[in-house]
Amino acid sequence: MTIADPSDSPDAPLDQFRADNVYLGADHARNERRTWIVAGICAATLAAQVAGGVLFHSMALTAAGLHMGAHVAALAVSAFAYAYARRHADDPRFAFGAGKVGYLAGFANAVVLGVTALAIASESLHRLIAPEAVDFGSALPLAVAGLAVTLVCVWLLQPASRDRHDHDQDGDLNIAAAHLHLTADALVGVLTIAGLIAGRRLGWTWADPIMGLIGAGLVAQFAWRLLRRACPALLDVNPSPELTRQVRTRLECGGERVADLHLWRLGPGHHAAMALIVASDPQSPQVYRARLADLAGLSHVILEVRRAV
Repeated sequence: MTIADPSDSPDAPLDQFRADNVYLGADHARNERRTWIVAGICAATLAAQVAGGVLFHSMALTAAGLHMGAHVAALAVSAFAYAYARRHADDPRFAFGAGKVGYLAGFANAVVLGVTALAIASESLHRLIAPEAVDFGSALPLAVAGLAVTLVCVWLLQPASRDRHDHDQDGDLNIAAAHLHLTADALVGVLTIAGLIAGRRLGWTWADPIMGLIGAGLVAQFAWRLLRRACPALLDVNPSPELTRQVRTRLECGGERVADLHLWRLGPGHHAAMALIVASDPQSPQVYRARLADLAGLSHVILEVRRAV
């Protein structure tokens, strides 16, 4: 966090900011690399399943491949967001950098999860009302294989500890969204396998669509969690009341009054603050700089100091 050289006048604005204007997450490179790897694994699985469906005239294999295509699309969005944010990190067209591109990708993946939940619920209800014959023997191995691939991808996309914060939404939402997308599919895969086993061994043909409905509910819940994290960042909702309180307390510790204060997110682990300070005896800009210098996550600050009249 650096300070621009201010005017000697106490009434002049004081701008505090990162010189490079880059507000990417601390694990941006790691997360981007892993997202591309997992996207490649899913794309290879997609190609193998579709090819197998064509060669062996298997609709089940073809359907599994098309389902994997949804993962490829979601991961491609996440990976592209990382690449775009990195390439435009210091692009002057972005007033506060490209650190929030990942939140936009997280929002997109939340929408995809929501649509997926509706599709699963619709098909499951249809199967309950109009049951169809299920080849449990052929479907079960495919479900197990799909779950195995998904679990490997979930492990590869495990977010770093700093990206798991949910209380203040301070982690990398892009990697969290991709991880949550695959986690939801893994849970649905477990439910699918349970339903297929129940149908094959106990003759409970209704178990498969019931498990589908439960899975749809889980996916919808995950989509809602992502929306609750992405929307506030995209709409510049105050991301941390605690950090806001600390900024206000430190700026007013000498008897000054903070007449106006705004805090918003710039990217994973980066916040911006803008404050108007009114004082009967304004201090030098260096004094205010020292008060805020050690606040973690405060990357861009604009302070305007006015003499009380």
